[in-house]
Amino acid sequence: MTSKKNEMEKLIPFTASDLSKITNFRSGEIKFGEKILTVPKNQDPIEFLKTCEATFVLFGIPEDIGVRANYGRSGTQSAWENTLKSIANVQHNRFCKGSSIVILGQLDVEKEMKEAEALLNSETEDRKKLNHLVTSIDKDVAHIISSIVKTGKIPIIIGGGHNNSYGNIKGTALAKGKAINAINFDAHTDFRMLEGRHSGNGFSYAYEEGFLKKYFIFGIHHNYTPKSVLDQLKTLKERVAYNTYESMKVKMTKNFNSEMQLAFDFIKNDPYGIELDLDALPNIASSAMTLSGFSVEEARQFIYFFGKHQNATYLHICEGAPSLDHEKNNHLIGKLIAYFITDFIKAKNEIMEG
Repeated sequence: MTSKKNEMEKLIPFTASDLSKITNFRSGEIKFGEKILTVPKNQDPIEFLKTCEATFVLFGIPEDIGVRANYGRSGTQSAWENTLKSIANVQHNRFCKGSSIVILGQLDVEKEMKEAEALLNSETEDRKKLNHLVTSIDKDVAHIISSIVKTGKIPIIIGGGHNNSYGNIKGTALAKGKAINAINFDAHTDFRMLEGRHSGNGFSYAYEEGFLKKYFIFGIHHNYTPKSVLDQLKTLKERVAYNTYESMKVKMTKNFNSEMQLAFDFIKNDPYGIELDLDALPNIASSAMTLSGFSVEEARQFIYFFGKHQNATYLHICEGAPSLDHEKNNHLIGKLIAYFITDFIKAKNEIMEG
């Protein structure tokens, strides 16, 4: 059997029929759902990506195993479906066009999610087994992201937990044939010890294994950064740098825009991934929800600023948990993620058209 047959075996394709079901058609308007591309039936996804006109590939990872393995609250598996419903109903106009997106589909994590559920319901919860499940998902994520990047397209990944940063970085590095950089908008470093894979150590594993070259963490919180991690970062400052939320928004000794420029200068010389953890924003339903953090407008500015460069290689939005939100408002996470997706597309388009 050829490798091409196996290239997307863990992918659940998103079809034209799926898209029409979630698009709210309205007379006199054109919605993204009427223009977004999907892979035609019986066509090889990779061959389609190589030839289609869309630049951006939307890919979902509906899991929360990495979050659970890191003692977080489950719910991140619900963000993908939520996002699709919102992105399909964005207006297609001169500011942003639905035809620039192809929805590839989602990673098939049903087996791993069932195994995780059984582990969490058993009396002797085995965290090592959860770690192994995350490692299994890592391989599939890395494989699919690598395949997308090799076609020359730009992945937009909707998680899932922040454990998937590892697969994004590894997959992109493998496709590029060299280690890449990353910028992470996050309240936490996600650079915890190598104690088995979970949502808190995606970047430390990617760094240790040689896939991550330079890493900037934007806006970590004093209260949630362990001393051991701060001590370790001090020894790695040539390749791992950070700033704190408090320095910009509480003490106000640093300026948000100037800090974005400093972070950009740190990572700009190589391909880099943009990682955004929704737990950096207040009152957003996520696995580690906070009441203190950057505004939604600042997050949008961040994505636009870092997206507006040829080395911006992918966007990953993670840790959103609509199922933890108020029932009447649980569509809002998807709506927010759709804003971030379109901000990134506009930024990249300015570079490509400029």
